[in-house]
Amino acid sequence: MMTRKKRLQLLAEMCLKHGQAEVARRIGKSDSAVSQILSGAYQANPDGILQRVEEVFGTTLVACPVLGSILLGVCAEKRKLPFAATNPRRVQLYAACKDCKERGVL
Repeated sequence: MMTRKKRLQLLAEMCLKHGQAEVARRIGKSDSAVSQILSGAYQANPDGILQRVEEVFGTTLVACPVLGSILLGVCAEKRKLPFAATNPRRVQLYAACKDCKERGVL
């Protein structure tokens, strides 16, 4: 996992590369939230948003007990899937994801 400082650097780099509006759209937050985080004016704890930045733009690998070594972004998408008793892989993921340390601050 990246440090808060590294996540802020990644956010700034991605805003330069893709534009602030595009980055905000891709992480599911507003332009103003991204702007406030970058300027240090964000009033709430930004850790959840910064984790999402790492999930979307980062290259952090995590050890999934079901899928093996995967990107944090793939982990985030898989853990959001609803339970599906008809799909054995989804049953395994649901059980593994609910107690996983990679759930982070979200």
